[in-house]
Amino acid sequence: MLKTDLSQFNNKWFKPGNPMLILLWFVVNSLVINTYFPWPVWFKQLILRIFGAKIGKKVMIKPMVNIKYPWYLTIGDNTWIGEQVWIDNLIEISIGSNVCISQGAMLLTGNHDYSSVSFDLLTKPIVLEEGVWIGAKSIVCPGVTCASHAVLSVNSVATKNLSAFHIYQGNPAKLIRQRIIHDTTKETLP
Repeated sequence: MLKTDLSQFNNKWFKPGNPMLILLWFVVNSLVINTYFPWPVWFKQLILRIFGAKIGKKVMIKPMVNIKYPWYLTIGDNTWIGEQVWIDNLIEISIGSNVCISQGAMLLTGNHDYSSVSFDLLTKPIVLEEGVWIGAKSIVCPGVTCASHAVLSVNSVATKNLSAFHIYQGNPAKLIRQRIIHDTTKETLP
């Protein structure tokens, strides 16, 4: 019976960018994005854009967010990235408009092939469509698409695609019910 042999691990095929750019990003990320220092949000957005991220209007980026490679990141308008979110984007992550990624959530584009002797690296993109809410401490796994206005509730793990306007919970996340959105912006008169 074959066994895992990590000495055979080889990810030389994985080239996420210029090594000097990666090194520079790791320094800048730790000083500006992945910190509790109260940098203004517009400055965080500017830094991400300089490093190749496509950032929409009115994007909120809370403290201690960790972004692996900003050049693989697209974020739409009015999106919130909560405190201590980890965007481990070894490849593309696309986040739509009006998305909320709550504190401590993780978006993971990489995994390993447990059936391979050399434990090969596997990468797949993640897509969070418009209006998605990823709950606190939740995980979105490689290759998952969360369709429009899907909800992944607190501490849940999305290993498969989430359908539009539905709420998912658990590990692995299971469909709980439909998401119905009410218009609370209109005042009601007595």
